[in-house]
Amino acid sequence: MFEAVLEGSTTRDEVDRWAAQWVAAVDAGVEDDAVGWGLRKLAGIDLRHGEDMPYLYDEDQIAGWLDDFKGRCESER
Repeated sequence: MFEAVLEGSTTRDEVDRWAAQWVAAVDAGVEDDAVGWGLRKLAGIDLRHGEDMPYLYDEDQIAGWLDDFKGRCESER
């Protein structure tokens, strides 16, 4: 989903709604720490500084999250 946002193949709103369902669930069943971390980053990816303002998180930050996510996945192997 990080890549999809950066590539523009999905919207931030769609990704936020997808991730938020997992984050908000009482027992989402997400046992992988890296996946849980990623979902928490993606939930809220569509936040803005204000109405008609830029996104709170820019593409450089999202790319950094993607790198962090990949590193977390590698360290769990």
